[in-house]
Amino acid sequence: MEAETSWTNYPYSYITYVPEAESYREQSDDEAKVETFSMDSLLPDDLLERILSFLPIASIFRAGTVCKRWNEIVSSRRFLCNFSNNSVSQRPWYFMFTSTDDPSGYAYDPIIRKWYSFDLPCIETSNWFVASSCGLVCFMDNDCRNKIYVSNPITKQWRRLIEPPGHRSTDYTAMSTSVNRANQSNRAVTRGNRTYSVSIVKSKQVPGNFFQWDISIHLYSSETMTWTTSVNDVLSGWRGGNESVICNNVLYFMIYSTGGSDHRHGLIASNLSSIGSSSSGILMRSFIPMPCSLTCGRLMNLRERLVIVGGIGKHDRPEVIKGIGIWVLKGKEWVEMAKMPQRFFQGFGEFDEVFASSGTDDLVYIQSYGSPALLTFDMNLKYWRWSQKCPVTKKFPLQLFTGFCFEPRLEIAP
Repeated sequence: MEAETSWTNYPYSYITYVPEAESYREQSDDEAKVETFSMDSLLPDDLLERILSFLPIASIFRAGTVCKRWNEIVSSRRFLCNFSNNSVSQRPWYFMFTSTDDPSGYAYDPIIRKWYSFDLPCIETSNWFVASSCGLVCFMDNDCRNKIYVSNPITKQWRRLIEPPGHRSTDYTAMSTSVNRANQSNRAVTRGNRTYSVSIVKSKQVPGNFFQWDISIHLYSSETMTWTTSVNDVLSGWRGGNESVICNNVLYFMIYSTGGSDHRHGLIASNLSSIGSSSSGILMRSFIPMPCSLTCGRLMNLRERLVIVGGIGKHDRPEVIKGIGIWVLKGKEWVEMAKMPQRFFQGFGEFDEVFASSGTDDLVYIQSYGSPALLTFDMNLKYWRWSQKCPVTKKFPLQLFTGFCFEPRLEIAP
């Protein structure tokens, strides 16, 4: 197994290093003349910038130490933006926690199939809520649920958000985030200041009534730096959970039956443009059933398509997992994209009815809580593939593993 590399060896502040020049020998008048020159001096800046933009992101940090000229190129805002927009040179990474007590772990680069020892900013324990979009990752504590940070895990830049409104002591909370990739002025994009939103869905049982649950949706805007409560509603026979995602300015979050329904899980779609909607029953009007009986479901935004990765339950015992499927929502109908082949499903060993899965762009990651094994699925190629083996090993039977997917980007700042 290839040894892992510490990401801290490649800091965002580049160190300039001037290497020895190349040399060549000419013969003239029986006399050897030695001249030196730099090979890259033959290339204009725009062509060299174009070539460097095809490097994997980890190699960009190394390139900045080659010479002063390379350092200036890879440190320029124009290069950072062009590099992040070059889909050939990068794909979504996966961060795997290796402890339940602290947020240490490894980040996986699928382009060069390499794991990096990686430190995350802000987060204190691995049980915090995590959501990501376009290079930004949100963290929220799992205790009071009032510490919310937005960060770029590659550059280590971060910002703490003001506390969201509503009850602190909620029974269930779902967090998601979305970076606005469109309608940005050239000046804003050049500075890396893209706007983003963060949503919090809070679910709290009505006192003395397990059948009814208060649901509130709170939305943060980076433009106004304020929270807005968009929805207050009461669900009967359903409660909220911890799963949500934003696609095309629509917030999707999963709900779970508390009894009296043929469905174990359901989906709510809330248009984030409808601010201040508090009429009773408004959420259930957008109810979408699951594609089949699922043991669990993981929502993700893949190129503004809502995708769910779900555990398929047995017909006679729906709580027991027999396989994993991937579906895309079109309108209010689910379209099956793939089912995990049994050889991969069995390759995880013991697979619980719940598991970790996240994705972005066209790549889906799937991981069992009981094993560091990581499986990828390419939505375009319809191709399943195991990742390079993670450097961590299971030390005790009850050790749990989980993680999340994020886009490695250099130009974006919270």
